[in-house]
Amino acid sequence: MNTLFKTYTRTNILRGAIVYAVGDGVAMLILGKFLIWRMLGMMTIGAVIYALEIPAYFAWISRKTAHVLGWKGALARTALAWLYFNPLWIARHLAFVKIFSGAWNEISSALLLTAWYSFLGSIPISLAGNFLIQNILPEKHRFLGSAIFSGLTAIYYALSSVWFG
Repeated sequence: MNTLFKTYTRTNILRGAIVYAVGDGVAMLILGKFLIWRMLGMMTIGAVIYALEIPAYFAWISRKTAHVLGWKGALARTALAWLYFNPLWIARHLAFVKIFSGAWNEISSALLLTAWYSFLGSIPISLAGNFLIQNILPEKHRFLGSAIFSGLTAIYYALSSVWFG
């Protein structure tokens, strides 16, 4: 069985559903724009897409950097995780938010610019968070750590779509 499906477990599905829905729910409450459909949509995305791809990618990082020891390994794992959550990933996440908010008309190439600014603005926090996730947490807890961190950054992404969008 390939890694993609080995890491797609009931636990990761539940964690993805809960944490991404809660993180985005908090972002909606901060913006004063709570939508139940958006929360349910992000819950689905967290359970179906993010719970599938993120743990598999983290397992890939572990395999690819297993031979790199010390600070070089720590920095390689951090950089690979940080690069995964790049402006294209952020733009896709923002597009999901727009879709589940019923704002299809707001999906355009402008999301890429918003995502780019959001990515740049979050570099120090993202690097620190990914360092902790990839180098402190055991591999089996990295998706949960990343999901919680992503839930916090979902608040930032929601606000960045207002600030930079």
